[in-house]
Amino acid sequence: MPVLALDTSAAASAAVVDDAGRTLATRSSGETRRHAEALTPLLDAVLAEAGVARTELTAVVAGTGPAPFTGLRVGLVTARTLGLALGIPVHGVSSLDALALATVRALQPAGEVLVVTDARRREVYWARYRAAVGAGTDATVEVVDGPGVDTPADVAARGVEGLVVAGAGTALYPELLPATPGTPVGVDPADLARVALARLAVAGRGTVLPTEPLYLRRPDAVPPAPGKRVLGS
Repeated sequence: MPVLALDTSAAASAAVVDDAGRTLATRSSGETRRHAEALTPLLDAVLAEAGVARTELTAVVAGTGPAPFTGLRVGLVTARTLGLALGIPVHGVSSLDALALATVRALQPAGEVLVVTDARRREVYWARYRAAVGAGTDATVEVVDGPGVDTPADVAARGVEGLVVAGAGTALYPELLPATPGTPVGVDPADLARVALARLAVAGRGTVLPTEPLYLRRPDAVPPAPGKRVLGS
């Protein structure tokens, strides 16, 4: 029962996993722009590598960000279009959740995990997590605080001592948000699927995880304000 997961919160990436969360194939474009051009060939390649036809997919999982508007929209529209065409559910999972799960799987921390990624404008997206038990004995994560967008100094002021800190934001602001050794930097789309599978196992059959995007700030481009009408005398 293969599941396709895709993410456009940073580079365009995709993975196919089975219903136990095992990775069958994973691919990334390696670049943080040109998502619209890169994503469809990437999906074709990852399905071919996994030996899975589109008609065999049982669900699509899409990263909901946080991320800038344009790239994130490409991934979510693609996922919803696939789901509609194939008649299968589309689930949303935050890309920060996927990074948190990868950290928990790698390090099995006893305390909380802080994930920080690049929000541009000298800010970071962030969220704090604790490990939780998912389906069976598999690990999953639950949000303790966030997600939000703030300056690195504001995030650090909340306190990072004792936390496992992961994500691309650590490389950008190491003096404020030092990375814990062994933590992941980029999103593995297979972890999006693993988070979704764990949550669906708890929530029960028929549940759909929301796909609303996490922009966390208003888009740069906004419609111009209407001009004032000048009334004749």
